[in-house]
Amino acid sequence: MKLAHFSFLPFLLVVLISLIGATFADSHGNFLICLHLRPANSSTNSKVIYMQNNPSYSSVLNAYIQNTRFITPATPKPLVIVTALQISHIQSTIYCSKKHGLQIRIRSGGHDFEGLSYVSEVPFVILDLLNFRAVKVDVKNEVAWVESGATLGELYYGIATKTKTLAFPAGVCHTVGVGGHFGGGGYGILMRKYGLAADHVIDALLIDVNGRVLDRKSMGEDLFWAIRGGGGNTFGIVLAWKIKLVQVPAVVTVYTVNKNLEQNVVKILNQWQYIARKLPNDLFTDVTMTKVNSSQAGKKTVQAAFKGLFLGGVDKLIQLVQDTFPELGLTKKDCLELSWAESVLYFGGVPTQSLEIMLNRTALGRPTFKTKSDYVKEPIPESGLQGIMSRFLEKEADIALMMMVAFGGKMEEIAETELPYPHRAGNLFQASYLVGWTNGEDEGKYISWIRRLYSYMGTYASKSPREAYYNYRDLDIGTNNVGYTSYEQASIWGRKYYKNNFKRLAQVKTMADPMNFFRNEQSVPPLSSPWKKKSN
Repeated sequence: MKLAHFSFLPFLLVVLISLIGATFADSHGNFLICLHLRPANSSTNSKVIYMQNNPSYSSVLNAYIQNTRFITPATPKPLVIVTALQISHIQSTIYCSKKHGLQIRIRSGGHDFEGLSYVSEVPFVILDLLNFRAVKVDVKNEVAWVESGATLGELYYGIATKTKTLAFPAGVCHTVGVGGHFGGGGYGILMRKYGLAADHVIDALLIDVNGRVLDRKSMGEDLFWAIRGGGGNTFGIVLAWKIKLVQVPAVVTVYTVNKNLEQNVVKILNQWQYIARKLPNDLFTDVTMTKVNSSQAGKKTVQAAFKGLFLGGVDKLIQLVQDTFPELGLTKKDCLELSWAESVLYFGGVPTQSLEIMLNRTALGRPTFKTKSDYVKEPIPESGLQGIMSRFLEKEADIALMMMVAFGGKMEEIAETELPYPHRAGNLFQASYLVGWTNGEDEGKYISWIRRLYSYMGTYASKSPREAYYNYRDLDIGTNNVGYTSYEQASIWGRKYYKNNFKRLAQVKTMADPMNFFRNEQSVPPLSSPWKKKSN
């Protein structure tokens, strides 16, 4: 695939202008001088480097911060933002950051739940991949190349405008960046039929710590394995992914059925736990629990929204659900027949009238929130479900949800060592929890609420380790040190995301990045390394 290519003269001119008045003695100034001195091609585009004194700095920084929890005066800011236009910009940023002791945070869509793609406690630069967003779809061969800065929406739009019978099994939030999503595994509404996004990556282009551009053949199978679920930018910077598309009907059917406490929701949800994993692979289901207004004036209740995607027509779906889950009471009025691309918008809570909304890279109303995740292997008893719902009636849960995503299907067929993502057979569902609040409120009571819910769920969640989903990053489960972090310390959080795959990831890291240049608070460290503790 031909990557975005522009020349380099304005990149140098911007650096020269920016250096006026800079203090060259510090790593910041030395980093900029280093960029200037790096050999490059000539260019006609100057939108590359944004320093803190640039009038556009704040708008560029904040444009793709998708959690406003990290837009505060106290949030650490990058010394420089590099919005690379070509590969040489990325190579120079790696070289100069490494030489002058600055960390790199790599951002594609800005959806890291703990802000680690654009926040660091030590001096750092942001390498923003928003200009690496090309999508090239080959319908005949059922493949596509997509650059890491593209969003899922841009990928889906590129597919949908060429065919209605091919799709890709990734997430439903159209503003999520491809780079982070694929790098962490990436699940979505086609998971039970086809598995994860990472299961369908068949090649990639990566810039390693030495600036080399590697494809699958030249990087080797161990590194190719690691970037598909082990955190793509832990081992280098993935520029682009070659993906295998999957077949879907031209028409699919979606549904939503809402049930609340007054409608026997506990018993219905309990039954869902027993049948959801066993449903045919063509039917994906999830349940989302929230607090809503009760039919009784001035009172609140808990509602469970039962949603599904069926790869077929409505009549066949109705019969299937009546046979397997009659307690739900599904009727035709609960259903819509859509294209696959429209079904993604439906599950993302976005109007389905126009696919062009997929090209919008920013979320519709950016929230302030904290999340956590679990995997559940045994049904939660009715008493446990009642305990969950009682917590949603607490005052801190006005903007909160718990989502339960049914597993089974294709996920049962793939070995947990096939990719770094290990959460395959034996899971009834993935549980994710979110609490939000109004920006400016004291976040402490809301974070305390979600931690209490998580603690309560410990009785029912997986154990030894208590598993978690990497793409729903949660620093509560453990972090690396600011300086040197041992494999043993990182294993505290690493085994929760990766189980026994964590050791193999550390072995790959030792080979690909032995000095641990690409690192953050939850990145895989080398298994053993001569790298010594530094302030950065």
